[in-house]
This record gives sequence, C-alpha cells and structure tokens, in this order.
Amino acid sequence: EDSAYRNITVLTRALQLIRQDYVDEEKVGYRDLTYSALRGLLSGLDPHSQFMEPKDFQSMQEDTRGDFGGIGVVVSTRNGVLTVVSPMEGTPGAEAGLLPGDQIIKINGTTTEKVEESEAIGTLRGEPGQSVLITILRPSTNEILDFDIVRAVIPVSSVKETAMLPEEQTGGIKMGYVRLNQFSQPTADELKEALDRLMEEGMEAFILDLRFNPGGLLNSARDVCAEFLKPNQMVVYTEGRVPSQRRTYRTPSNYEPRPWFPMVVLINNGSASGSEIVAGALKDLDRAIIVGETSFGKGSVQSVIQLPDGSAVKLTTAKYFTPGREMIHENGVTPHIRVTLNPEEEQDVITRRREDLLPEDREGLVDPQLDRAVDALRGWVQYASQHTSDPTLTTASALRATPSN
Repeated sequence: EDSAYRNITVLTRALQLIRQDYVDEEKVGYRDLTYSALRGLLSGLDPHSQFMEPKDFQSMQEDTRGDFGGIGVVVSTRNGVLTVVSPMEGTPGAEAGLLPGDQIIKINGTTTEKVEESEAIGTLRGEPGQSVLITILRPSTNEILDFDIVRAVIPVSSVKETAMLPEEQTGGIKMGYVRLNQFSQPTADELKEALDRLMEEGMEAFILDLRFNPGGLLNSARDVCAEFLKPNQMVVYTEGRVPSQRRTYRTPSNYEPRPWFPMVVLINNGSASGSEIVAGALKDLDRAIIVGETSFGKGSVQSVIQLPDGSAVKLTTAKYFTPGREMIHENGVTPHIRVTLNPEEEQDVITRRREDLLPEDREGLVDPQLDRAVDALRGWVQYASQHTSDPTLTTASALRATPSN
C-alpha cells in the first residue's frame, strides 16, 4: 500500500533502531543518518537527481559564476556507468587524450561502480596543480587506460573559432564557420559578433559546429537560436508532472532577424543539452541541415531547491521537447545526413581543433563530417541559385540537391 503515513512509520522505526542498536555510535548522528537517507532517496530516482550537502551546494553556486579547478571533462551517467560526454577544449582532460564515450571505471584507484555522479564530479575537481588518476574503459577499442592528469583552472569560454573556409574547399562559395565550445552567459553576444564579421566579408552559407559541445545555460541556447530564426518563435518546451513545469522558450520578440543564408549544424555523440536544443530547433523548424552523428541525449530539467540547513535537493522535474514534439532525453537529435567517424578520424578532428596548431601541421588530418557539411551547402547554394523565386528553400529541397553519401 502506497500510504504516506504507513511508509513514514517504517522509515522512522528504522531510524530509531539504527540510533539505538548500531554498533558504532559515532555513525548514528541524526544529521549523518538524514543525509544518508536523502542521498538514497535522490540517487534511486535517476542519475541526474542528487542530494547536495551545504559545501557541495556552495561549490555548485561558485562553478556557475566563473572558472573552477578541475580536469575539464563533462561527465554523465549512461546506462549506470560514469561516462565522458565531452572533454572541454584546451583543458587537461582533452590534452591527456580523453574522448567522448570513455567510461570512467576508477578515480584514484577507487571504483566508480557505486559512486554517485555528484561525488565523482567532486573528486575530479580540486585545487589546480594537484593530480588525479583516472582509469577508463574505451568501448570503441575495448582498451583499459590510465590517465594521470594535473588539474588546472578551467576557463569559461564559448566561441572558439571563427573563419571563412578556404574557397578551394568550398568550390568558390564564401562559407563561414563558427565553433561553439559551450553555452555560457556571453555566448550569444560572441556569436552575434562572429556572424556580423563573416557577413561583412560576404558570407553566402554557414556551418555551426556543435560537436563535443556539452551544453550549458538554457537561455544562452535560446538566444543562439534567435540568430537564425524569426522573433517569438518557439525553440524548445518542457513538460513535467505538474502544469507549472510546462514552459515554452521562444526567441526574443525584439530580436532583429538577420538575412537568411543556407546553414548546416554539425553534431556528434559529444553534443549534449544546449547543443541538442539548438540542433533540434533548427532541424524541426526547417532552418538547417543537421550533419554528423546522433547527439548524446541529455534533455532533462533539474531544479535545485535549497533546504533549511543550507543543503539542497537537485531534482529532475521536466524533460525537453523540440518544436516538433520530439523528446531529447535518452533519444538525442538524429542528423539529416549521418556521417560516423572511426577512432582515428575522431582523433584527427580533435587534433585539428588545437589553437596552437600551425596550418602546415593540419595537413593530412581528416574531418569527413566537415567535408560532408561543405558538400551539403554547395548543393544547397547551387540549387537555390537555380530557383531564385524562393531563395530560402527548405532543407528538404536542399537535401534533394546535395550529393548522396
């Protein structure tokens, strides 16, 4: 029977027995037992709901305000296993060679099998200059590898690369390219400046690279969408058990729409959360061709509620849905054009992103997903030039015009 009174009686009786009879008296303080019970309550719901002690809650607040010490990887629990979603570019984790999909099986020699996600993240973070030993299982090669990584201050940055692609690569089309690393407070403003510069240079088509982008702030993702959509257009909505969790996020009504151009969004299995909101919206609203691999599938909303003693509950209260009513959580966003990479090609893509890499060092490094995106845009631009009565051709028309895989 699911009776509140009956089950609370069971809980309080168990608490009384532990307090009275457990062998180690120092372990049965009310605070310790209450916190242990709350951890169990939250961890039994899903990998993203968790209980935070006061120090953990304070640490989370500090992380949202700026830089923090760590190794620079975004992790999430997938199928019960702590998994690397994406190493953040230019951080110790990325430099050491961690890859999306790597399963973290040990931290400092201690198995992660029964460790809560929040506790594991807390162990990975720490004072800059200190090292942490991580043991991973890499499913793509079935290898078990050790990484001894020195923590550093992890910078919060967004737009990592803005360029006009070489015309020998694009067939003479002026094709702009921007890579977003994450969605933070200044991301939309930085993207706006990048797009303005590219349009001043005569950009005819555009590639937005969201590969390995683990997400970030929801409002930032919404404002990024506003650069490509009409004002007051729905980008994403949330649904939960209670009506108050139904929220619709739209592009700002006072946003000045920029001129239309053909567009491709690149995603992979390291694209999560905010990246999936942007890719899903631009796909469903027929604004962009999506190229790459199905995204990670992190599309749930966590509400953080502070408790009276300074601790907090982080509770999953809703899930994200794209404008076409597709649920992002555990499904991800499926690309129009699927292009998978083998481990060597993925490593080439990661290497090409290094900011200290000279142009001659990039020779021989391949990026089939970017090449396919360029092909798609070339077909779109050429098709549009033949149908001048409708310069804003739909992605369906553009896909018919692009070369087959």
